[in-house]
Amino acid sequence: MRNSVIATLIACTFVSMNVQADDLLKTYQQALVNDAQYASARAALSAGQEKLPQARAGLLPSVGLSGGTSRTEFENRQNFSGSSYSLALSQPLFRWANWQQYEQGKLLVALSETQFAQTRQDLILRVAQAYFDVLAAQDTIGFVQAQKTAISEQLASAKQNFEVGTATITDSYEAQARYDLAVAQEYAAQSDLEIKRAALQQIIGSTPGDLAKLKTGVTLSPPQPAQIDSWVNSAEQQNTSVMGSLIGLEIAQRDISKNRAGHYPTVDLIASRNHGNQSGNNLAGDTNTIGVQWNIPLFAGFSVTSRVREAIALEDKARFDLETARRNAAQGARQSYLGVTSGMAQVNALEAAEISSLSALDANKLGYQVGVRINIDVLNAQQQLFSTRRDLAKARYDTIVNGLRLKSAAGILQEQDLLLVNGLLIH
Repeated sequence: MRNSVIATLIACTFVSMNVQADDLLKTYQQALVNDAQYASARAALSAGQEKLPQARAGLLPSVGLSGGTSRTEFENRQNFSGSSYSLALSQPLFRWANWQQYEQGKLLVALSETQFAQTRQDLILRVAQAYFDVLAAQDTIGFVQAQKTAISEQLASAKQNFEVGTATITDSYEAQARYDLAVAQEYAAQSDLEIKRAALQQIIGSTPGDLAKLKTGVTLSPPQPAQIDSWVNSAEQQNTSVMGSLIGLEIAQRDISKNRAGHYPTVDLIASRNHGNQSGNNLAGDTNTIGVQWNIPLFAGFSVTSRVREAIALEDKARFDLETARRNAAQGARQSYLGVTSGMAQVNALEAAEISSLSALDANKLGYQVGVRINIDVLNAQQQLFSTRRDLAKARYDTIVNGLRLKSAAGILQEQDLLLVNGLLIH
């Protein structure tokens, strides 16, 4: 008997594990593996990291081996054949353009890392938005179905009262019209849910299962710090778009110096070994050479000057792009901060409205039973209650997502923040 009980408990444990809903963190982990945009950004990061060794090559020596064979025939039938090879080494000693390109290589690696960090933050936001969109669509269906059930009960009551002569046929018509409307709303809600689930599927690469819901009566935390200026200042300095634009400006400044190097001399250390032999006249020998080679550009058709002017114009563009990124980041921080604070105020107001709407529904039901209220009053009270509950759930979801957007705008959004949100769900 005891073994049977233990087996039953183990079986129930496995069943509960199998039906456990996917939470936000698990959904994000699926997106890390399967999201195409994130995979593309990861490949772009790997490609961007190769910019540094490519740029470093301009400072390192280059070695080349060349050679050839030939055969010469004369009319007097004398034939000569020969072969030669040359091993040459060149080490830059002073090439300002190559040095600037090396510095740009380090900046390009930093830029690719910043862009990847932005993509990672965007993935967190996209997963959270799609996740809570599905929950909101599920809530809408639940509220519509509950409203339809309540309306059907009111419809049955109206028909019964009409049969006994205590109500008019108008009550039945009104309840029937509300019921038909609820059925139409249910179809629309089901379609919207499928669209939202498809959007989440596009990110995680598979059909989403049951999703963990928010805990009942969950309490949302306000932004810390509670001053909007602190978030705006952080956004203007640490936002990933701002950081990327700042790196872009420095790359543009290095580009000016690199193009000006077209007027500068270059100095290289060169060394070579040449070997050649020719049959018929027994000519053979080796030649070794080492020395310093310099070059001074004198005139290149004004092309260098033109490239410098172009680089200066692009630097101005990069500076304006940086200012635009700072303003956009600041505006994004303001909007998200206000979205969180106003969302929390809206949640508090809707929680109070839910209590009031429930009391109003109970009062209207009682009034209908004693004849001081009509059927339409009860129907309106029901609709108000379910609309309030739907808006309350949506306000909670929007506030949570705006909190993540606020941290993203400030450049501090991390996976740890997603873990904190995941703690608000029922596991």
